Amino acid sequence: MTNSVKVLSANHLGKSITSSEGRLSILHDICFDIAKGESVAITGSSGSGKSTLLGLLAGLDLPTSGNVTLMGRDLNALNEDERAKLRGLHIGFVFQAFQLLPHLTALENVMLPAEMVGKANAKLEAIAWLERVGLSERFEHFPKTLSGGEQQRVALARAFMTKPDILFADEPTGSLDELSGNRVIELLFELNQANHSTLVLVTHDPALASRCQRQIHLQGGRLV
Repeated sequence: MTNSVKVLSANHLGKSITSSEGRLSILHDICFDIAKGESVAITGSSGSGKSTLLGLLAGLDLPTSGNVTLMGRDLNALNEDERAKLRGLHIGFVFQAFQLLPHLTALENVMLPAEMVGKANAKLEAIAWLERVGLSERFEHFPKTLSGGEQQRVALARAFMTKPDILFADEPTGSLDELSGNRVIELLFELNQANHSTLVLVTHDPALASRCQRQIHLQGGRLV
């Protein structure tokens, strides 16, 4: 580990849902710690529970059993608004489906997280981040006029806009062709290193996972 300071802990996490076929268990007794500055890949086949685990780690969902400690806070002890505030202060997200708001320009999308936490100079910082990801000619473009690779680079700029302590990336190249995907990955690791963030990456791509310092492998909802 690059640092002994824990920023994230999964403590005996379990997640079950009730379906028409009865109780379905998705995750079983998951335990691990992630240290400040680490890059960790969560790997496993489709349906192994990777994205469910990421949602629990980020406080987007709550576990059926166990708990997550994020930046020293027990997420189970926080209400939805408190968890959202914690995410706004400490977390950046990059998703497979980009999750850009279609009615906002690239610049407005990148400015949004900073504006939500009341940060001054949001526009100037957003311009600087878009320039860093090579999109200085695309400030006023709406998402539908951008390629997939460009949209994911906007999403990267947005994720780093608040200088997050932890970056969660869920299959960040899943929607991209190989060339665009490789460019996004290079940027992801470059920006993450420059920002000294902790990176938690969900992927089924062994080459991408191998670039992280450590891998957490799931099989049938259990740690292998």
